[in-house]
Amino acid sequence: MDLFWQKREKTEDMGNGSLLWAIFHEAEEHILSWKLIENLRQRLKSEEGYYAFPAGLRERFALIYPNSYFVGMSNLGLHIIYALLNERTDTACERFFLPERKEEMEYVRSRTPLLSLETQTPLSEFPIIAFAVSFEMDYFNILRILELGRVSLLAEERGEDAPLVIAGGPCATFNPEPLSLFVDAFIIGEGEETMQKFMDIYYDAKKKGVSRSELLKALAGVQGIYIPSLYRHVYAQNGTLAAIEPLPGAPSRVYRQWVHDLDAYPAHTVVTTENTEFNLYLIETARGCGRHCRFCMAGYCFRRPRNRSLPVIEKMVHDARHYKKRIGLMGAAISDYPEIDMLCRDILGEGLSMSVASFRVDSVTKELVDSLSSSGLKTLTMAPEAGSKRMRAIINKGIEEEHLFKAMELGLAAGIRNFRLYFMIGLPMETPEDVQAIIQLAYKLRDYMDAGHHNGMLTLSINPFVPKPFTPFQWLPMAGQAEVQDILKILRTAVKPCKNIDIIAESPRESYVQGILARGDRRISQVLYAAQQAGGVKFFQRTLRGTGLNEDFYLYRRRAEEEIFPWDILDIGCRREYLYEELIKAEKLQPTLQCFDGCRRCGVCSG
Repeated sequence: MDLFWQKREKTEDMGNGSLLWAIFHEAEEHILSWKLIENLRQRLKSEEGYYAFPAGLRERFALIYPNSYFVGMSNLGLHIIYALLNERTDTACERFFLPERKEEMEYVRSRTPLLSLETQTPLSEFPIIAFAVSFEMDYFNILRILELGRVSLLAEERGEDAPLVIAGGPCATFNPEPLSLFVDAFIIGEGEETMQKFMDIYYDAKKKGVSRSELLKALAGVQGIYIPSLYRHVYAQNGTLAAIEPLPGAPSRVYRQWVHDLDAYPAHTVVTTENTEFNLYLIETARGCGRHCRFCMAGYCFRRPRNRSLPVIEKMVHDARHYKKRIGLMGAAISDYPEIDMLCRDILGEGLSMSVASFRVDSVTKELVDSLSSSGLKTLTMAPEAGSKRMRAIINKGIEEEHLFKAMELGLAAGIRNFRLYFMIGLPMETPEDVQAIIQLAYKLRDYMDAGHHNGMLTLSINPFVPKPFTPFQWLPMAGQAEVQDILKILRTAVKPCKNIDIIAESPRESYVQGILARGDRRISQVLYAAQQAGGVKFFQRTLRGTGLNEDFYLYRRRAEEEIFPWDILDIGCRREYLYEELIKAEKLQPTLQCFDGCRRCGVCSG
C-alpha cells in the first residue's frame, strides 16, 4: 500500500476542486512506500538511545552518513554531532543513510523520496542537510542521496526555500573543493564548538528573515566555516591554480577549529544497535596524533594530540554497562594513551570486554594485549606500513622489526594465533628492494609463528599509497597503476607457496579515483556532477577524459614547491614551510621526533 505526503500549508486555503488537484499533485511528488516506512520503523525499534520529538516543536536537521546504515552507525563522529544537536532546545536532528540496494530499488519503484529514520520525513522537508564525510569514495553517494531526496544537486540552483546543504568530517577539512558545487558550507576541523555557533547564526538569521546569500555571508564570519561560493578560483594556462580570490564578505583564510579540552565533550556511542559493522560501544580516549608519520593526513589535520582524563573515560565505561556491549576504544593509537593499563583494568573490572581501533607496536603493553585476548580477540593487527627499514625512515613510521616481533610474542603468549599486517605499496621513493622486504618480513614473522607451533593465519593487507593534502607528500606523484598492479602480482606470487599467509588488497582502480578526489580542484566537482548524470562512479574516469581534463595532471606529476593548492585557503595550523621541510627530510631518510610539550616546530601550538 502506498501513502502520499500532503503539504497542508499549501492547500488549507483552497476550494474543494483546487484542494483535490493539489492533493493529487503532491501525491505525484511525494508518494511514500508503506514498505519503506515500516522497514524504517522496525529499524528504529531495534535501537536504544535515539531522540524523538513531537513535530513542530523544533527545527528539523538532517544528519547524513553517506554510506549504509550498517557502516554509518559505527562512525563515532555521527553519534557525537547527533547528540550535540539534539541536546539543544531548538533542534530535532534526524538521521539518513544511503539505502541498501534493495531499499534503493524500492525508493525508485515507488517514487518515494528518501526518508529519515526517526520520523520517516522526506529529506527535502529539512531546512538543513548535513553530511559527515570520512571517505572520498562516498562523494558519489552524497550525490545519489541528494537525488533520492529530491534536492537539487547544484548549490547555485537551490532557491530561497531550498535546504541548506553543509558538510563536515575529515574530507571536508582537508580538501572541500571536489564537493564545492554541491555544498553550501563546510565545517573545517572538529565540529563540537563550530556547530553550536553555526546553529546560533542560522537561528538568528531566520528570526531576522535574511536572504540565503546574507545567511551564507554571516556564516562565513564564523571561524571554521568555509563558504565555497564566496571564493573565485583562477587557473593558469598550464592548468594549475593561479589564485584563490575571496569575494566581498569572505575572510582571506579559514582556520581549522579543534577542541582544546576533550573532557568538555565526552565522546561515546549514543544510539546502540546490533545491525552495525562494529557491534561495539565506542568510547574515544584521545584525539589527534603526534607521531609525525609523513603519509598520514589525520596526523596533521587533527594535531595537536590530546588525551581525555582517565576519570572522564571511566565514567563513560561505567555508563556503558547498561548496554552490555564490548567497549571499542577509539583514538589514533590506543597504546599511546598514558594510562592504558589502568583503563584496561577498569573495563574488565566492570565486567565488560574491549577492543581497540589501533595501537602502535612500539608502545603496546602486555596488559593491553592480555585484556584484548581475555575479551575474545582472535586477530592482532599491526601496521608496519613498509617492509624495509629504509622505507619506514622515509615515511617516519618510527618502528623497527623488533617491535613487531615483541608485539607478536605478547599476542602468542596471550593465546592470540592470527595476525594482520598493514602495508602500503607505491610509496614515495619505493624500490624493488623495498617490495622484496615486505615478503621477507612476512616470512620472518611466519617462521616465528611456526617455531612455536602456532598454526594461525598471517594476513597481509595491502593498500596502494594515496598522497593526501596537508601532508609532506602532497607535492608528490602517485605510483603508476600498472606499477602497483605488478607489485601486487609479485607479492601474491611470493606468498602463494605458504598456505598460512594470505593477502587481501584494496582495488587499485578505486585507489586511483580516490587519488584524484583527494587532491582534486573545483573542476573535479564538475566531473563528479557529469559522472553522476551518466550513472555514477564507474563513469568517473571516462567523464574526466571527456571534459578535457587529464588524470595524469592530478595523479602523476610532482608539484612545484610554490604551487597553489586548491585547499590553500584553509589553515590547519601546520605551516606549509614545515611540511615541505618534512618532505626534504624524507628524501634524506632523516627522522622527526614525535610531539612533546613546549614544541613549536609545526605551528599548531604556536597560535
